[in-house]
This record gives sequence, structure tokens and C-alpha cells, in this order.
Amino acid sequence: MVKGLIQGLHHVTSFSGSAKNNIRFYTEILGLQFVKKTVNYDSPDTLHLYYGDKTGNPGSVTTFFPFSGITRGKTGNSSVTSTMFSIGADSIGFWTNRLKTHQVDFRGPFTRFDEEYIYFDDFDGIQVELVANAADLRPGCSTAGIPAEHGIKGLYSLTLSYASSEPTQEFLTRHMNHLLLKSDSDRSRLYSKDNQPGNYIDLLSRPSMPNHLPGTGTVHHLAFQTSDETSQEKIRTHLYRAGFHPSPVMDRQYFKSIYFREPGGVLMEIATAGPGFLIDESPNELGENLKLPHWLEAKREEIEAGLGMT
Repeated sequence: MVKGLIQGLHHVTSFSGSAKNNIRFYTEILGLQFVKKTVNYDSPDTLHLYYGDKTGNPGSVTTFFPFSGITRGKTGNSSVTSTMFSIGADSIGFWTNRLKTHQVDFRGPFTRFDEEYIYFDDFDGIQVELVANAADLRPGCSTAGIPAEHGIKGLYSLTLSYASSEPTQEFLTRHMNHLLLKSDSDRSRLYSKDNQPGNYIDLLSRPSMPNHLPGTGTVHHLAFQTSDETSQEKIRTHLYRAGFHPSPVMDRQYFKSIYFREPGGVLMEIATAGPGFLIDESPNELGENLKLPHWLEAKREEIEAGLGMT
């Protein structure tokens, strides 16, 4: 047990198609801040785009690896099947009108666990939900056409789908300090840290759904937050001793990371809360320029040429 060390969600990372369309959807339509434009440190010929709240606080961030011309994936079991964002309790009407204006098809509103939500797909087929609630006290993202009272506050939860979710639920409760909050016939909601949006994980059992196929329009991994490198190492040691083979610590510039697969097959990450996205850009410059870690700066011209930026 890693009691008290898991502090909710940190981010979720997916594969997209066109970078231009991805930026448009998440900044212009959903109103998120373009937090960082960098590269996949493990494959620097690929962009890595980060969106979140005003400064990219942990628990608000969704990120993408854009690929043009690769096969579109298929959502399915053993993957994250829905990215759920938190909005104000009275904001569903605002968002249904906004999505209609931008010609984004949506379904709902529906009610789940006494909260209203709508869902829709981004331009690449990744399912997005907006969950209306009064519990989330984080400020909403405000931008042209989106007042703060209706803006997205951050991640609410992530839905993970399985033929059977029981092994993953046991893993989260036994090894990741999660507690069961509520459940219905096929969905269980767990939380870490405290019972607040941004700390939830939804587990969905879909026995007849095939496994996912990776590609554009699918989620690559999810990340939980921990406070610092000391707590991260405690989690890593626990996972190693429990037989889950966590990776070495990876320097992601804005946080440190370890990776592992849980029993249901989903790739998970433990990311530190800091140092954060303001170490190389001021708040009013976030997302404007391609930022590279110091070990890639010597290859900037080559990287920018490969990305078509020269």
C-alpha cells in the first residue's frame, strides 16, 4: 500500500491526427490553455502538445502525440475509453449551445451518479465527457466566448474499460490507495486522496467489447500525481516488490515519471507535481514556442526541420 502518496490524476496522453486540428479543438472549442509545445522525448521527431488550466496544474492536463497518415485506432477494452472534464453545476446548457455553434455532435444530457453529463468525440474520435457538478472548486478556464463560470475546471475522471474490471479494481485498492466510492451494474467509481473531481477513476465492465487497437483517436496512457521524487521512489519500490516492473525514473522536464502496466493492461504513469510548466515560459507565453529539454537543444534545427517548422 502506498498510503497518502497518490494524489489524484496528473494527466492523460492520447494519439491524435493533425496537430492543427487538435489545437483548434482543445483551445478554440473547449477553451483550454495551450500549456506547452514540445516533443516526445523518446521520439523527438513527434510533437507533444499539452493543454490544461491557466498554468497547467496537475489534474487539469490532457496531452497529445500528433501523427499524420498513420492508421486510426479503435477504442476498446484494456484502455481509457473516455476523458471526463469537470464543469460547473449549471453549465450543461452553455456547452450544448456552444457545441451546436461549432457543429460538434453530442449526446445527452444524461444522468450518472446524480450528476448531468454530455459526451462527444474530438476530431480524431477520442470520447470526451463534460460532467456538471457543484463539488469542484477549481476555477474554470476562461477565453473568448467562454466565461470562467462555465469554463472547464480540469479533469473529472477517466473511464477505463475491460472485459472484467475486477483485477484492476483490486490493484487500485490494494496497491494504489484508492477507495470505492460508488457503483452500479457495470461501472465502479474509485478515488484517491479525497472525494473530489480530479481524483476519480471509473472502471467499466464490457464483456462483449473487443480490445482496443492503438492508433490515432486512442489513449496512450494515464498518469497519477504524487508530490515529489521521494514519494515517487516509495511508490516505485512498492510496485517493484509487488511484481509490477515499473520503469526507471524518466526526466520529462516539467515532472519526473515512472511507467508500468496494471493487471488489465492499461499503461499507467506516476508523475511528480513539479517543477511544472512555468520553468521555461511565463504564463502569458505558454504554448507559443517549441520548447526542448537541454539535452535536445543541440539538435533544435534538425528537430524543427523534421517537424516541418523551418
